[in-house]
Order: sequence, then structure tokens, then C-alpha cells
Amino acid sequence: MKPAASTTMQMACEERADFAALLAELSPEQWEQPSLCDRWRVRDVVAHVISYDELSRLGLIRRFTKGGFLPNRVNAVGVAEYATRSPEQLCQIMRAHIEPRGLPAGFGGMIALVDGMIHQQDIRRPLKLGRAIPPQRLQAVLDFAKYAPTVRGAWHARGVRLVATDVDWSHGNGPEVRGTGEALLMAMAGRCDPLDDLSGPGKNNLAEHIS
Repeated sequence: MKPAASTTMQMACEERADFAALLAELSPEQWEQPSLCDRWRVRDVVAHVISYDELSRLGLIRRFTKGGFLPNRVNAVGVAEYATRSPEQLCQIMRAHIEPRGLPAGFGGMIALVDGMIHQQDIRRPLKLGRAIPPQRLQAVLDFAKYAPTVRGAWHARGVRLVATDVDWSHGNGPEVRGTGEALLMAMAGRCDPLDDLSGPGKNNLAEHIS
């Protein structure tokens, strides 16, 4: 069963609060470390996550137009706009938008929830900062990520069956790939880093789809 819109927004707010708490603990050196996102440092990932909340509808149209309506280029435009912000300023913006606004508030807050969870792990994994994601939040994101256009989880996982070992969740048909819900989510999001945390006869198929 899909969570109600109010529940989804509540989970989005909780996810952002957790994200803000993580950022408050990072050292200046950690802010400059590479993330799992290609060519983005930790600070660039944070800028991306909060860069849509402050946009008006006209501002959103301008950004998409400037980026040629290509998601990667549009996101790069947003990151560039925040390039001069200090870590302290980025933290302040995150705290000011615990409740998402604008585009991230779409689908009852689900866009912010999915984006926030994946990108928080984009930071945590390379910094070796583990996390226990609340199961309800994780299951909701796993379900939405299957068909979210910016994640394309079902496409990345085509031809295999994903089975979470820590939450009640599975998807697909074919040889199994087993692992934590977090590792499966990050693999569905096209990250290669979690492959070492997965197992099963379908692992090589999944690796080929996301490499």
C-alpha cells in the first residue's frame, strides 16, 4: 500500500532533518570529498538537493530552459548557482527547508524523500558513514524509485529479481539479487558502489545494466 500524502510529506521532512543532522557533523575536509555522483563533491550534492526549493515557477522554467531541458544539465545549472555558498550557508538553507517546497514537494513530498535518501547515501558511502534507514521510509522510496524517471530503477533491474534482506520488499522476475534495501536502492539508482554488498545469481546481470 502506498503511503498517504500527509505521511509521505512527514517522511520527507524526517529525511531532510536526518540529512541536516549529518551535514552539521561534517568536517571542512569532508565537504570537499568526492561523492558517488560523477564529478560532484559532497558540497555539490548538497547544493543540488536544496537548489530547487527556493525557485519560483518562473525560476524553475528559466533553469530548465538554461539547461536545455536535459536533466543532467539542468541539475548542473542549479549546482553552479550555489557554488559560492559556504558549507554553513548550505546547512542553513537545508534547515530552512526541512519541509520541501516547489518541485521537491511534488507527489506529496515523495520527490524530496527519494532525492534526499539517495543523495544522503551518495555522501555517506564514500565517507564510510553508516546509517540505519527507518524501514517505512526505505520501503516507500524503493517502491517509488522503480518508476521515477530520474532513477529508472525498474530499467536498471530489468531481468532480475531484487530481494531485500532487511525489509519486506522485492521486485522483478529472473535470477535473484539479494542485499539490504539501501544497497538495492542505490543499485537501482545506477550506483556501482553497492554491488559489493549484493549477492545472488543475478548480480552480474544487474552490474551490466548499471555499469
